[in-house]
Amino acid sequence: MYKVRPFHRVDAEVLAEQLPDCMYRLPNLHRAGAPPQEDTDSSLQALEFRQDEILKRLYELKSAVDGLSKMIQTPDADFDVTNIIQTDEGSPLIANRADLDLMLGKDYGALKDIVINANPSLPPLSLLVLHSLLCERYKILSAVHTHSSVKSVPEKLLKCFGEQTKKQSRHEYQLAFTLIWKDVPKPQMKFSIQTMCPIEGEGNIARFLFSLFGQKYNAVTSTLIDSWVDTAIFQLKEGSSKEKGAVLRSMNAALGKTSWLVGNELTVADIVAWCALQQTGSANTAPANVQKWMKSCENLAPFSSVMKLLK
Repeated sequence: MYKVRPFHRVDAEVLAEQLPDCMYRLPNLHRAGAPPQEDTDSSLQALEFRQDEILKRLYELKSAVDGLSKMIQTPDADFDVTNIIQTDEGSPLIANRADLDLMLGKDYGALKDIVINANPSLPPLSLLVLHSLLCERYKILSAVHTHSSVKSVPEKLLKCFGEQTKKQSRHEYQLAFTLIWKDVPKPQMKFSIQTMCPIEGEGNIARFLFSLFGQKYNAVTSTLIDSWVDTAIFQLKEGSSKEKGAVLRSMNAALGKTSWLVGNELTVADIVAWCALQQTGSANTAPANVQKWMKSCENLAPFSSVMKLLK
């Protein structure tokens, strides 16, 4: 079938065509002086650069898919996409991702998403103030959506997070803050769409958002803060005129001793109480110390920006 030339002559001498003495020939690296590594180094650098680019693209795809999956799995996935307004905040970055991992839990590099449902007929002003304060500490991807259960939303509420600007890549943000205007009896919040029950109530959500600043209080101070938050929500905002008058007198007495409701620094109690006064129309009839305290709040940028929504 095949004709093969003999490798040996009759006299047992090997033919001139010798078999190779090695399988692969490599350049000699043991030469005098430094070995020629220029070609090798450039090849390795090109390979490393290519690998970094692939990993970066995979990470961006993973972040995008993770965000889409959260939006699909939430019951609020039927919002009107024509009313989406997204902004990116250019605030200086003070805290790092490890702080959020400690408070919200690790999510394997995925962007942490806080989703809040709120009724546009009674906007939760305290949550908007806290959003502005969080933007001063973290790099936040903000978005406003309109749920199909709401027929119309005022333009100023659709732009409550500011005008739309050029977005960066999703993975460059630390936190996503999504507000959905929806027909709900009270505000609802989730930060882990798949695993947690919603946190309900403006006061409870405000407590959670303020905890992201990482401030620690002793038991007495924490109890006073919680007490003022509940008082602002259940008596100042939802109570009778008699209850509102009693709360204003208590606030006036407390603010006669300290600059803020609890101690000498701003807390979530001040934010919730100020917003409750604005929404109930009790700001103009408040006592002197309360009036002075309200001006101190309004001198802060997050409060002044929310005041534009009340006009």
